[in-house]
Amino acid sequence: MKLSKFKFKLPEEQIALYPTENRDESRLLIVDKKTGKIEHRQFKNIIEYFDEHDVMVFNDTKVFPARLYGNKEKTGARIEVFLLRELNREYKFWDVLVDPARKIRIGNKLYFGDTMVAEVIDNTTSRGRTLRFLFDGDYEDFKEKLMAFGETPLPTFIQRAVEPEDADRYQTIYAKNVGAVVAPASGLHFSRELMKRLEIKGIDFSFLTLHAGLGNFREIDVEDLTKHKMDSEQMIVSEEAASIINKAKDTRKNICAIGTTTLRAMETTVTADAHIKAFDGWTNKFIFPPYDFSVANRLVSNFYLPMSTLLMIVSAFGGYELTMDVYDTAIKEGYKFGPYGDAMLIL
Repeated sequence: MKLSKFKFKLPEEQIALYPTENRDESRLLIVDKKTGKIEHRQFKNIIEYFDEHDVMVFNDTKVFPARLYGNKEKTGARIEVFLLRELNREYKFWDVLVDPARKIRIGNKLYFGDTMVAEVIDNTTSRGRTLRFLFDGDYEDFKEKLMAFGETPLPTFIQRAVEPEDADRYQTIYAKNVGAVVAPASGLHFSRELMKRLEIKGIDFSFLTLHAGLGNFREIDVEDLTKHKMDSEQMIVSEEAASIINKAKDTRKNICAIGTTTLRAMETTVTADAHIKAFDGWTNKFIFPPYDFSVANRLVSNFYLPMSTLLMIVSAFGGYELTMDVYDTAIKEGYKFGPYGDAMLIL
């Protein structure tokens, strides 16, 4: 499978800059894999397609305010610092991206307000650096202040300034475990009211954690997809989460992955007999067509940008030809793309 197979023309105005006013009132395109039949609904209608003891599997990662702006010592140049992950809690080491990278060298200090200083101690990539934050005080105080300097890390293709409302809307209502810099977008459509209605109908929920990183949005620079390497991301699947999924598998209930990160996490920890096992570690699993999925038989996803790894996972699940046809329909019908856009349900 080649990268160029996932190229299509997406009108810029169909990239959603803002979410719908109510989470569950975005549009929902429903497609049946077997028949190719398409329906156009609202997201809250998703409940009509599930029965008692069907399982929805959610990614409960929580996005942290990862984008900071500091000033370089002496010159005062404004530097964007994007926190990727904490490397060492005791020494306050963080893996970061800096922009503009050419202005930052080992030994440079960056100032954030009057209370936070960081020193560059290593170059990890052309853009990446390791920062050591110099802070007198306990860890909780440091983390609180660091997060206060950050802003919601909207992807750069959402071309507008971050607004206060984004702190809430670029986060699922069930977000629990802090560690992501990319929101599991398919979960953004679930409101408290919809979750309650699903619960009353008897739908079972399973929650796993995959801390989605910037690799989800990084451009692929190889035509042969077998040569692309995904960034490693931390993930946790508890015994309870695995048990709920496996019970549904054994009783032939529908298992719906809410989002591509959830789907990747499940496929990372699947066993030889097509069940899920508990897992606490890292994954760099890259899924593209053709691929046989072992557990989930349904998928909720947003509409993703051309040549993205997220589109590739969706097309692996829905089938390449059908998925690209559905995307063509979505563009013609005016569906919105990106994390703040509309959703599709593949049955």
